[in-house]
Parts: sequence; structure tokens; C-alpha cells
Amino acid sequence: MEEKRMLNVTVDGITYSYPHGTSYRTIAADFQERFPNDILLVNRDGKLCELHKVLDRDCTLRMITAQDKPGIQTYERSAVFLMLKAFYGTVGQDNVEQITVEYSLSSALFILAKGGFTLDQPLLDRVEARMRELSAQALPIEKRSISTDDAVELFQRAKLIHKANLLSFRINSHVNVYSLDGFVDYFYGYMVPDTSYLKCFGLELFENGFVLRLPTQKDPGRLGEFRPSVKVFRELYESNLRSEALHAGNVAELNTTISQGGATSLILAHEAMMEKKIGDIAAEIASRKQVRFVMIAGPSSSGKTTFSHRLSTQLRACGLRPHAIATDNYFVNRDKTPLDEDGNPDFEGLGAMDVEQFNTDMMRLLNGETVEIPSFNFKKGQREYNGNFLTLGEGDVLVIEGIHCLNDQFTHSLPKESKYRIYISCLTTLNIDDHNRIPTTDARLLRRIERDARTRGYSAQATIKMWPSVRRGEENNIFPFQDSADVIFNSALIYETALLKPYIQPLLFGVPRDSEEYIEAKRLLKFLNYFLPIPADDVPKTSLMREFIGGGCYQV
Repeated sequence: MEEKRMLNVTVDGITYSYPHGTSYRTIAADFQERFPNDILLVNRDGKLCELHKVLDRDCTLRMITAQDKPGIQTYERSAVFLMLKAFYGTVGQDNVEQITVEYSLSSALFILAKGGFTLDQPLLDRVEARMRELSAQALPIEKRSISTDDAVELFQRAKLIHKANLLSFRINSHVNVYSLDGFVDYFYGYMVPDTSYLKCFGLELFENGFVLRLPTQKDPGRLGEFRPSVKVFRELYESNLRSEALHAGNVAELNTTISQGGATSLILAHEAMMEKKIGDIAAEIASRKQVRFVMIAGPSSSGKTTFSHRLSTQLRACGLRPHAIATDNYFVNRDKTPLDEDGNPDFEGLGAMDVEQFNTDMMRLLNGETVEIPSFNFKKGQREYNGNFLTLGEGDVLVIEGIHCLNDQFTHSLPKESKYRIYISCLTTLNIDDHNRIPTTDARLLRRIERDARTRGYSAQATIKMWPSVRRGEENNIFPFQDSADVIFNSALIYETALLKPYIQPLLFGVPRDSEEYIEAKRLLKFLNYFLPIPADDVPKTSLMREFIGGGCYQV
């Protein structure tokens, strides 16, 4: 028998030799003891590869575990597949009408299930037990390429109409499908090689559905804490109902609307829904006669600035006189900015703010005094006073936007009844199909990439590189306070990814193949491929999306 050709594999700067055709799983096993968590994928010269793939060239490999973003995404996706297999097997294929993975909720996925069964905890316990049985059997998760037409027919027969409709918009002649012990499904992204890799999960009844609890990227060995924000869940649920009312609950429905010439009507209808919500918030503020401070906070790229302008317009319509104040003007001078754990200036922590001066100024305004509002000179890194005097009369309200606006420590002197707190975030409920959700962070990252390129000249690579640090700041300074808000405002628009696609694609193609950010750029490009594009012509100048693509009527 002919001896196999040896190939060079470099790991952590050291080169090893393996026979041509060796699986990456075999290679990963040789390095597993170096990692506290299972190796789930390999990064081969900047390209992610599943472990069932085999070595066919000299290469450099980096091992990917669930402590890496692609790894935890692979774990989540595979756990969903395992749950679906177990659920269908427990209740019977014919008894399942629909199982929909809706959105992420506090280290878990919220899932709705409909059919000829009673959804209760005893049923979920049986499904979870079946998942553990399947995990113990180390059943292979197999991947194969089939023609798109065959895939559409396959999913139609399986009553997975959402997947059949989604694939009908695919240009590619072939698609990859996964099978697990005879159960076939389509997923956007990679999978673990077999069920033995899936050990950490749990099922719990929640509201009118259930949650699939999962580990976190920080600690993949155990379940993440499940402490959901009830207010955020309610807003997500209501947003889902609004999407269904517009017949755009998933990408296939959105593409159908676009392909049939209904994009303009969809845009205007969703914009009208959003304007009504803003008007309702303004009316609520106007009804609370003691409110003088409207505090607005939310994570990056939520559209806080445009929202503040639109809310101010609605407040004027209610007979109030809004005045905008940016908390950025209350930064401490740059030489007083505290340092983070890496020794860099921590501009996002509460210590970067002159909390006492802010409270002093706001209390003086509340007491009817005239106050000179500062302006922060970012070039000099110093606060300045340029004659911007303000006095609050009857009917005057301050619209204050900033990262710490929901944190009571930031507004500790202000009476509770004088504050109305708004949490704004882009909480997308549009999913690719019933089993493939779109993370809300993806929607915000796409917005940020376009805005950074347009207004700051940043490359997509630069924005992707800084995104993890942005997310850490949000987790520390924003998310813990979201339930203290009087109202949650969802700034996600059903049509926005289709709108952003033509803007974002060229930027993502500009990310160098040899950069660390290339994998994320490629993932986003694959994601955008599911959407038909729509032009910006009919997007109103007041739209929140104008903050990101330009052409709006507000100065943002």
C-alpha cells in the first residue's frame, strides 16, 4: 500500500508532521490537554474548518473552543439541533406544528413550540433527558451538500415551510444540510462533529414558551445564570407581534415582500409604528407633571441621538419645551480619567464622569436657578464654559442622553419623580428562519460599521476589532440597569439589514484575508447573502436609519 504523503502543520509556532487525509479532529486531540474546554473547530490559515474535515495541505492551525466567539456560536447552534432532534423524537414528528427559536435571553434562547402536545415542565424534562441520552451516544452530526431544489423539496415534505421558502431565494445551486440520526435540518454556520461535545444545557418553562439554557463564552463549562429582564422580554415579544402583523417574521417573508414590490409599504408601515410608540412615550412624559429630566441610555448603535430628536419633536407636540443635554459634556478632564485593568483610560466607567458637578447643575436647574452648561473640548480633553446658560421654566424638560443615564449613582441627587428613564436598544426579532436566529448584536455591529466608515473614516476591520471592548463596556455600564427604565424602546427596523446590505458588503470585502477580523467579516458576508437589498429612496429623512446611512434631517 502506498504510504501517505506527510504534511506540515504549525501550531503555536511549532511545526508537526501528519499524513495527508488526517482529520482535524485527530489533530485537535493531540492538543486538547492544553485547553480547559473542548476544541470545537480549527482556524486553518484564517478559515474556520469543522473537525470532520481532513488535512490536504501544509497549514497553520489555531484551535477554537467555546471561549472563542466562533466556538460558542457553534456550540449554541449544535445544541439547538440536538434539542430539535430530541423534541421531535419525544412528542412525535406529526404532533409538531412549529418550533421557533426566537431570541437570546440571559444566557438562554427563548423558544416557542406549537402542536398536539401540552408544553409543561414534565415534557421539557423528558426532552432534556432524551438530549442527554443522545449526547451520551456520541452520534455523528453529518454534513452533506445537496441541490437547492432538492433541499426545498425536502423541507416542504418535512413541513418546514420557512426553510423551503428561505432557500427558494438562494442563488447557489447547492446548499449544505446537517443530519443527526436521520433528522435533517439547515443551519447558518458550523457544527460540532458529534453529540458528545454537547454536555452543558438545560430546558425550563418560561412565559408562553421555554428556554434552552446554555453556557457562556466566559465559562463554557457550566450553565450561564438565567436572570432575564422581564421588561426587555416584553418588548421583544411585542416587537415579534408587530413583525408578524407586517408579514415579515423571518427573512423569507421579508424577501417575498421585497420581490413583490412591497418594500415601500413595509418601510412606511414600520416607521409609522415607531413614530406612534415615540408619541405614546411623549404623552406619558407630559402626563407626569413633575418630570423635568428625560434620561435616555442604551448600547452602541441603538440610535439614541435620532431617537432623542424625534422624542423632542413629540414632546413639543404635547406642549412641552425640550432642551437637549449630552452627558459627554460632564467628562472629567482627560488627565483625571481613571485607568482600566490594562492601564488604558476608562472613558466608559462612571469614574470618567464628574458626577457631583452634574448633580449640582441639575439640582440648581430644578430649583429654578440659571446654570451655565459646560461643553467638553475633546481635542484638548478639557471641559469648557462658553456662555451656554439655561433656566428651566414651566413646561421645560431636559432630554439627557448618555451611557450612565439609568444608573441612580449618576443622578443620585435628583428626586425620583423628576426623572423619566428610557432604555433604547436594537432588539431585532427578525430571524433567518425558525431555527436560525439573528443576534441583536449583529444588527448593531452592521449599523456601527456603516456609520464609522461614513462619519469617521474607519475601516470595517477597525470597527470589528474594537467591537469586543465596546460590548464589555455595555455589559458593565448599561445592561445591569435596563430594568430600572420606565419604558423600553426597541429601535430595530424590520427592513434595516436589507437596507444596509449594499452599504456594508463593499466594506466587509475590504477586510484583509490575513487579519484576525477576516473570519467575522466573512460570517457577516454570508449572513447578508440571505437578504434581498432595498434602496434608501423611500426611507424617511426622520428615520432612525438615517443616523447610520446619512441623508437625515437631524444633526447627528
